[in-house]
Amino acid sequence: MAFDKNFLKNSVENLKGFATNTFGEVSSVVQKNAKKFLSYNSIAKDKLKNGLLKNVNNGVPDAIKGNGTSVNFRNPDGKVNPKDWRVSISIPERIRTYMGEKSLLTPLIGSGNKVIFPYTPTVLVGHSANYNPMQPIHTNYPYYAYENSRVDQITITADMFVQNEAEAQYWIAMVHFFKTVTKMNYGKTDPDRGLPPPVCRLNGYGSYTFNNVPVLITNFQFDLKKDIDYISCKLSGATTDTFSGIGPRQASQDVSGLAWAPTESLLTVGLVPQYSRTKQTQFNLKKFVKGEHSLGKDGFI
Repeated sequence: MAFDKNFLKNSVENLKGFATNTFGEVSSVVQKNAKKFLSYNSIAKDKLKNGLLKNVNNGVPDAIKGNGTSVNFRNPDGKVNPKDWRVSISIPERIRTYMGEKSLLTPLIGSGNKVIFPYTPTVLVGHSANYNPMQPIHTNYPYYAYENSRVDQITITADMFVQNEAEAQYWIAMVHFFKTVTKMNYGKTDPDRGLPPPVCRLNGYGSYTFNNVPVLITNFQFDLKKDIDYISCKLSGATTDTFSGIGPRQASQDVSGLAWAPTESLLTVGLVPQYSRTKQTQFNLKKFVKGEHSLGKDGFI
């Protein structure tokens, strides 16, 4: 068989043309995707530019509708209205009295005296009815006697992002709040010694999910990762109380210090509902079915 040089030459030229066209198409796709990435990255930067405090300051941000108009979740009197469905945990009255004018919890005042999770968290809720099995001799199936019902532990898992000093202060305040509400009053210098950890109020997702639910914080966890950046912040609002338990209280002294907050962290909070005996006697299943308990201040879930 004779070797055809022209055929080989044409094949090489065709291969070169195919490779050139293919590389050009790939290059075009890469450039297009790169432009999209940079565009998206720019949008993401614009969204994150205002940061965490934009989502929590003074209670409620403005939500953007599809037509570009904003909906203010704040009533004309400045109070948060029911459209604010973000998950939040209120600061108990006892803790608010301890805060005074300055404390590590001061950044939470701007969010309505409560901890607001600025980024939608994952919330796990369990409901259970407990039965006691009774199985007589020579039976195939047991009988179940009802014992009680309960709402199991509620677990909130939230991502937190910090980008500036003010947000770092808010992160420190959040962490310090959960440390605080898992402590009892203790020590001979505490006039309120012996009081258990306070009851908080859980709200979120509208009137029929978590509406003023009384809860106890049973556990709290947060991580401090090693492969991320940390942002420093000055905590000038901290004060020391020189009360010795004998005589009048002395003037508090300002304490300034530095703290570092992670730019990215994961917070996990465990809660259980806490209803008083008096409140439980007011439970009515018919009202519960109709949703009346959810709309009131009972906090039944």
